[in-house]
Amino acid sequence: MGVTLDPIEAYERVKSSILEHHKWFDSSLPMIASENVTSPAVRKAMTSDFGHRYAEGWVGERVYAGTKYIDEVESIAMELVKRLFNVKFADVRPISGVVANLAVYTAFTNPGDVAMALPITKGGHISMGPLRGSEGQFIGGTAGAVRGLDVRYLAFDDHNMNVDVDKSIKRIEENKPKLVILGGSVILFPHPVKELSNVCKSIGALLHYDAAHVAGLIAGKQFQQPMEEGADVMTMSTHKTFFGPQHGAVVTNDEEKFERIKLANFPGLLSNHHLHSVAALALAAAEMLAFGEDYARAVVRNAKALAQALHDEGFSVVAEHLGFTQSHQVLLDVDALGGGYKCEKLLEEANIIVNRNLLPWDIKRGRSFKDPGGLRLGVAELTRLGMGEEEMRRVAKLYRKVLLDREDPKKVAEEVSELRKKFRNVKYAFEEGPAYEY
Repeated sequence: MGVTLDPIEAYERVKSSILEHHKWFDSSLPMIASENVTSPAVRKAMTSDFGHRYAEGWVGERVYAGTKYIDEVESIAMELVKRLFNVKFADVRPISGVVANLAVYTAFTNPGDVAMALPITKGGHISMGPLRGSEGQFIGGTAGAVRGLDVRYLAFDDHNMNVDVDKSIKRIEENKPKLVILGGSVILFPHPVKELSNVCKSIGALLHYDAAHVAGLIAGKQFQQPMEEGADVMTMSTHKTFFGPQHGAVVTNDEEKFERIKLANFPGLLSNHHLHSVAALALAAAEMLAFGEDYARAVVRNAKALAQALHDEGFSVVAEHLGFTQSHQVLLDVDALGGGYKCEKLLEEANIIVNRNLLPWDIKRGRSFKDPGGLRLGVAELTRLGMGEEEMRRVAKLYRKVLLDREDPKKVAEEVSELRKKFRNVKYAFEEGPAYEY
């Protein structure tokens, strides 16, 4: 049983915890690859009256009154997303990347259909996962648990940290899936969309690219362009390298497919679709259109600089022979340093916020998601704060002090705070301002 709180005490404690969180992150290095920080204008939109309203249905076809301005904003959001990804159709109603993926599953598959994706241990996301693993253990992935899909796996090349094209083509031909999913939660390099698109077409499979992590890099023209390379549909989160609110979207160039996606979203998956987030997404999309190429270029440059600096400091950085990364992510193998859980906690004490992550070879060496052998680092948020390659080298030295030199994390936290003093405002925005003001 928890402690019974007086309502006033609970009210004050929640407010206090929010304030303390903001203070903490204002003097930390937030480096979780699935996170970013929004501009002041986007944050204001999130607190607008849109968040109190309903607008079920499609623009111009609502089943609620009072939506004329909401319709205008949602229409702008769709137009901007279409421009950013050079597509004909965009649905910005999904309330997350997982819901966007579920819209694709709902629109184009039936329970029992075969789908193919990367396993979670090889970079696939839980939303692509099966209900149970090969040994009957519960996994609870969205594709299997919610849509009832028979999820089977594409082949992965551990050495090159990417889909194994030849073996995957063979598996696709053998399994004849209804759906093939590329993209993932760990994605250092572009996935082979072009190479797999023909085999998908030959068996009538839909090729779905999950751009949750790399949507901002795609919009900024610094990563692959999946819709031009042969993907039928693309889903995304809008709060990772795409520096908007926590929300989602689905895009395609096929009108018939789009109509199915629309119906999957409403009435299938959504009632209200978080209209304040749609407004915030419209503003973030405008920022991305204006500043996205410069931002995405800086993100990739920083990721490469951080990876090289960590390597030079003595860390085992994955994929050295390929230049470490072409995205916002850097992957460290910290098995020899005590594992991901221990390293994550030590860094957190130093106010360096990262997440532990499974590496493709972790299961063979007896590790699990609770204490994997890797750390997944992201530079999207530090880049939005204005940091560059010089700061990435300083960050790498801080990692060395905590994890290799075993210095007191509390003392390193003081250095982290000093580094952050010059980087407190959001950049790449129409209205630059404090990143963590509350």
